[in-house]
Amino acid sequence: MSQLEQIEAIERRLWSSADNLRANSNYASNEYFLPVMGLIFLRHAYSRFLGVKEEIVAGLPTRGGKTRALTREDFSRKSALYLREAAQFDHLVGLTSGQDRAQAVIDAMESIEADYPVLAGSLPKGEYQELDNEVLGTLISTFDDAALKQASGDIFGRIYEYFLTQFADQKAHDGGEFFTPVSLVQMIVNVIEPDHGKVLDPACGSGGMFVQSAHFIEGMRGNPAEEVTFYGMEKNPTTIRLALMNLAVHGLEGRIQKAITYYEDPHELLGKADFVMANPPFNVDEVDAEKVKNDPRLPFGLPGVNKKGAVSNGNYLWISYFYSYLNPKGRAGFVMSSQASSAGRQEAEVRRKLVESGHVDVMMAIRANFFYTRTVPCELWFFDKGKPEAMRDKVLMIDARNIYRQVTRKIYDFSPEQTKNISAIVWLHRGQQDRFLALVTDWLDRAACELLTTETPLNGLLDARVALANQMVLFLQDNGEAEPLKEPLAELTGVEKTLRADTKAFRHSIQKVAEVWKESPRDNAGLHRAAETFAPLAETCRDLVKQADLLYKLAARVVEICEKELTSKSHDAWITRDVNKAIKALDAARHEAVEQLKRARYFFKQARWLQDGFPEAELRDVPVCWFSVNDTDGRCA
Repeated sequence: MSQLEQIEAIERRLWSSADNLRANSNYASNEYFLPVMGLIFLRHAYSRFLGVKEEIVAGLPTRGGKTRALTREDFSRKSALYLREAAQFDHLVGLTSGQDRAQAVIDAMESIEADYPVLAGSLPKGEYQELDNEVLGTLISTFDDAALKQASGDIFGRIYEYFLTQFADQKAHDGGEFFTPVSLVQMIVNVIEPDHGKVLDPACGSGGMFVQSAHFIEGMRGNPAEEVTFYGMEKNPTTIRLALMNLAVHGLEGRIQKAITYYEDPHELLGKADFVMANPPFNVDEVDAEKVKNDPRLPFGLPGVNKKGAVSNGNYLWISYFYSYLNPKGRAGFVMSSQASSAGRQEAEVRRKLVESGHVDVMMAIRANFFYTRTVPCELWFFDKGKPEAMRDKVLMIDARNIYRQVTRKIYDFSPEQTKNISAIVWLHRGQQDRFLALVTDWLDRAACELLTTETPLNGLLDARVALANQMVLFLQDNGEAEPLKEPLAELTGVEKTLRADTKAFRHSIQKVAEVWKESPRDNAGLHRAAETFAPLAETCRDLVKQADLLYKLAARVVEICEKELTSKSHDAWITRDVNKAIKALDAARHEAVEQLKRARYFFKQARWLQDGFPEAELRDVPVCWFSVNDTDGRCA
């Protein structure tokens, strides 16, 4: 099982266990998410604490034989929370049924709030008094999952996001509007690149924009706490608590104010923000026009007003806010209703003035079902007040509706590779050809590494086939010529022979291509030549996948014939348990080989997608049908 599959299995198990709280507490579904998220917060914080503690301790100064004590600042520099013993999750796990677990959790939260005053009053505490001591103990144990301790990477960050998603899917809080899908946030971050200064989200929800901005800065080897200051506005007090928890668990702080953005501007950042990013509520039609008509955040005027004296649609209020908060070099990225780009009347007039400003940078259409509680399509809008003069009359339009990955039956997102490839189009728009070529190089590097890794699983598949044959050899000596078995066995032998020959030739070709790739220049022409040498191997990967699947299918068919038609189970040389074990091992080996071959081909296809779309490594118009459906392999006829 791959790590991704393991994590998904862990997430489902944890959610199922935590969801039992609804049946064992006085909480309704829209109330119990805070106690659950509070425990995930503590466990995630502890995971990050342990992840950096050893490194911090190793670097502590020593004087007179005494090592300086750990401090909050030590952990802040590593994007983690400093946790006193009372707030460490192992302490909670070690509590007995005779101890007051609710009070222990409250003590843990208060300990953190004492060290981080910005969280004062935000962490869940009294909510735990409503839980039975044994139920709370079970819930604590749920998040002390052994599999989590063996997993690598920011696993709790993913689980944190998974639980937010699940609560959103249940409409546990405000219709799920507090949560913006991670892939959309990552796309916004990739385009505006918030790496310094003041970052504002006037509709910040659970703070996902801030967290992904921090991840972006960390990816650039920067320290978010030193590079940016996060400012947020949110109308719902409970969501503000969730946002502060989400920030804190990543070692971040944010200045988040309770405000109705239509009428309030608590941070007074008009014209001062370096970056603005948001997912505002769509199509709101109850904003009092009289209250906002003189707002300086509406530089293009008021959108249409209805007969009730309310703004007909709030979309262009938000759009104007985002624009007006930017400083003279600022960038904005936000989610917007698809209706906004074609709205008429006064909204069209606001849009005209906005376009004439020269600051609209990128427009991106997104298909339906990216949101967890909405099925409508949306758009991503991007402003850049620092665009070069020569670019003022240019807007990059990307129709990404056919670029997606299906996550569940009703949910779609962008894969990490799709996100990077779309970002590469933006780089070309900005004249950053070097970044585009670096990404193509990275994809071909990944393809080469994955190709070189195919040898072990392919050998494992062939070895597993031999192991199965050894379990059947004595029976087949007596029955191999039996009529039901004769043709399937001959076909299996032929497929195995072909697979062995093709695997040998494949290994030889990989070595030759790897040597060519090592010496290939990394300019555009060199990358195209290199890709041409990779192309036959990518096709061979596809063919080997088919052969591996067929090998297993035929082997399973031969076993089935032996058992059902030739009564092999009554034969002295046939040990059913060992045969079953061998056929399962063959299937597992098949799966591993197939997945490895697919990965090798997948990364090659990412490079080819970029090269086919932009062969000169320069921006050009591309037909919509060129963009792929689901696997970045679509083309125009």
